Amino acid sequence: MGTAGGGGAAGALRLPGLHGYAAEFSPYWPGRVACAAAQYYGIAGCGTLAVLEQNEAGIVLLRSFDWNDGLFDVTWSENNEHVLITSSGDGSLQIWDTAKTKGPLQVYKEHTQEAYSVDWSQTRGEQLVVSGSWDRTAKLWDPAVGKSLCTFKGHEGVIYSTIWSPHIPGCFASASGDQTLRVWDVKAPGVKLVIPAHQAEILSCDWCKYDENLLVTGAVDCSLKGWDLRNIRQPVFILLGHTYAIRRVKFSPFHATLLASCSYDFTVRFWDFSKPNPLLETVEHHTEFTCGLDLSLHNRGQVVDCAWDELVKIYTPSCLAVPVREKVKI
Repeated sequence: MGTAGGGGAAGALRLPGLHGYAAEFSPYWPGRVACAAAQYYGIAGCGTLAVLEQNEAGIVLLRSFDWNDGLFDVTWSENNEHVLITSSGDGSLQIWDTAKTKGPLQVYKEHTQEAYSVDWSQTRGEQLVVSGSWDRTAKLWDPAVGKSLCTFKGHEGVIYSTIWSPHIPGCFASASGDQTLRVWDVKAPGVKLVIPAHQAEILSCDWCKYDENLLVTGAVDCSLKGWDLRNIRQPVFILLGHTYAIRRVKFSPFHATLLASCSYDFTVRFWDFSKPNPLLETVEHHTEFTCGLDLSLHNRGQVVDCAWDELVKIYTPSCLAVPVREKVKI
């Protein structure tokens, strides 16, 4: 199990009857987390958006909002600290305001199957949201507009992940059950790049925060692969160690070569692909599929994860703990 360190004490909160699918740190509030969850493992029943906060006493539930279908992903607004968007098993997106006790503020219903991913753009000068669905399409949204701006078609299988580039305005990547990673430009019709990244369904992808050409994919084949968009013939790294499908992968906001992944093998693993032995640490503190994962922008080394065991955990793994330096006497 990971040890507590730099980002504060470890903590856990149980969400009874709810199975966690996604967890995201707030870009505004240190220690505040949103978790998208579903009843009955997302197969049936309702969903809940839980907003949590870590303080000296542990993790407390600030707000919870219910939806009539499972919630599979969540993203924080980049221009309002109280606003979140979730994606749901009924194909809809919901906009929530945590300053209000009820919601949602708006519902966007266009996808015809499960909306499995949603992400708010991080580049300055635009406020755009991308969603990905099991209907094989990605959709572009302006949260201020009641309908989608564009629909992106081309995937031949369900879309599991849609993530904006943190560097290039209007550019996003998608990962699919068709075994491809695709890169899109909202200003141009059609797909920009198709990468046959795995010989298995790809459940997750993420962009490196320090290299605009580097992406990572995580797949059902238990492998993570790094891709340089300038040369897609072969991966720039392959990381092996998980024993079941990789559900989510996230690059570190502080280290160019460090990333984290969580899996149906119940573990969270931390990697540095620049090292000869890239696996830094394996955290085993869940007893079910581990689906949600994020790294804090505020507290260096702090991680949140969630799993189907009803638990949300905030902690700092030992490999990311900042060593306490002794004060130097002058």
